[in-house]
Amino acid sequence: MNKEKRIQILQRLRENNPKPTTELEFNSPFELLVAVLLSAQATDVSVNKATRLLYPVANTPQAIFDLGVDGVKQYIKTIGLFNSKAENLIKTCRILIDQHNSQVPENREALEALPGVGRKTANVVLNTAFGWPTIAVDTHIFRVSNRTKFAPGKNVDEVEQKLLKVVPAEFKLDVHHWLILHGRYTCVARKPKCGSCLIEDLCEFKDKVD
Repeated sequence: MNKEKRIQILQRLRENNPKPTTELEFNSPFELLVAVLLSAQATDVSVNKATRLLYPVANTPQAIFDLGVDGVKQYIKTIGLFNSKAENLIKTCRILIDQHNSQVPENREALEALPGVGRKTANVVLNTAFGWPTIAVDTHIFRVSNRTKFAPGKNVDEVEQKLLKVVPAEFKLDVHHWLILHGRYTCVARKPKCGSCLIEDLCEFKDKVD
């Protein structure tokens, strides 16, 4: 995979979807943070179903904190790992109230200090809420980057560093959304839809399927 191919891939993805964004529903940095925290090992569809019930009732750190762990669980019990997520969410709200004036910090170190927030979640919030050119690598991006040979790596950190290195600045803000959507709907795990893929001729996957 060379530079010219990568640029062609990115140009096609951009032409197909000029203004990509997350499929998680949110109206504030805090709502996005909560949704991403809930989305670990869960689908965006399941998270959106839960937050559509939760946010009209509580969509600020104080309001969610006031619900308490058991109160939050009533809204998110359809999501995997809801017990630990409810506890992390309440702890996160407490920290936001006490240390950040109930605001989501635009700072990687402060975000990663929040319970249940790792590098990937911090990257999503910095990118989608604050417009940073960060690249969050989830299972979809890891698969697409390795399968296409766009940015191969043995783990998510290696793939992230490779993407940051090979993706030109003009594409960095949007690339993680393009790759997630491509992995979610076209370059799927079990049987990629190569026949309907808009970058099939540029992809270096050896076992393409019709």
